[in-house]
Amino acid sequence: MKSAFLKYMPVFAVVMLFASCKNTSKPKDDDPVYNSDPRLSEVTSRIRKNPENAELYFERAKMLYKLKLDTLAIRDFKAASSLDTGNASYYSAVGDVLFEAKDIAGSVEWLEKAIRKNPDDPKAHLKMAKMFLFTQDYPKAFEQINIVLRKNVYNPEAYFLKGMVYKDMKDTVKAISSFQTALQVVPDYKEAVVQLGLIYSAKNDPTAIKYLDNAYRMDSSDVFPVFARGVYYQNNNDYPQAKEEYKKCIRRNTHYIDAYFNLGYIYLQQDSVEKAFRQYDLVTKLQPDNPSGYYNRGICNEMMKNLKDAVVDYRRALLLDTSYSSPKAALKRLSLTK
Repeated sequence: MKSAFLKYMPVFAVVMLFASCKNTSKPKDDDPVYNSDPRLSEVTSRIRKNPENAELYFERAKMLYKLKLDTLAIRDFKAASSLDTGNASYYSAVGDVLFEAKDIAGSVEWLEKAIRKNPDDPKAHLKMAKMFLFTQDYPKAFEQINIVLRKNVYNPEAYFLKGMVYKDMKDTVKAISSFQTALQVVPDYKEAVVQLGLIYSAKNDPTAIKYLDNAYRMDSSDVFPVFARGVYYQNNNDYPQAKEEYKKCIRRNTHYIDAYFNLGYIYLQQDSVEKAFRQYDLVTKLQPDNPSGYYNRGICNEMMKNLKDAVVDYRRALLLDTSYSSPKAALKRLSLTK
């Protein structure tokens, strides 16, 4: 695949070469954030002593990325790539961050650079595949995945990603096959286990519970499989078991907001409006910028005839999201305006 960058390379080659020769500046390290964390401060000190060490910039960039300081992280990743132009992983890292920021064109440019540096780098090819999956360009996604599998037929991430592409294409038979192949290569590939659980759950197949149980046993710090079990039981109208799963999810992670929403929904189906109100009230306290929490609490207030409180909640939801149609309709229903 040729990007716009490659298309115009002949025209700008001399200009870019001249610019790259002149651009020897390194990122300034006087930003206060570098002293906000002992590890950042330590690696910054090492950079000052050895400013030509690409690996140090790469190390600091990874720290900055974990702290969600993407702009500074990209700057350091780029510095690493300019100091060590032969290391494909530096270019690939820039592509990663840009992809997370939804800068698809920028991500493609840097991932293509990584592949040109190392055509056999499976990580760069699979990152390209993820990007094509995001843009729903499935043939190009498969092309990148198959490049990896031709080099290594036992690459589990390639099979997993192939499963994700098939899942997005709604071909669940091939998706299941790909995820199971990933598990044949790496039996404890948790993400593949979770995906199988979700696919079977969507089919209302009890096999889902087996996979979700296995996923939770693999990593009990991640409560998503517990939540997903609750969704399975809820969709099959087993409300008592669904509530148990959501409560377990909340006990493990008190900030798992979706569990509160689903509990509230079940309580409303069971005519337990006051219990539903408590769930949505907790959402507004745990996540005060979530408009859905206020809207759902407003519904409960309206059902309990607390109309003034309902209006306050609906207006608060609209204040947080002016395009939110549900509270607009609720206020109209009450013959009120904002």
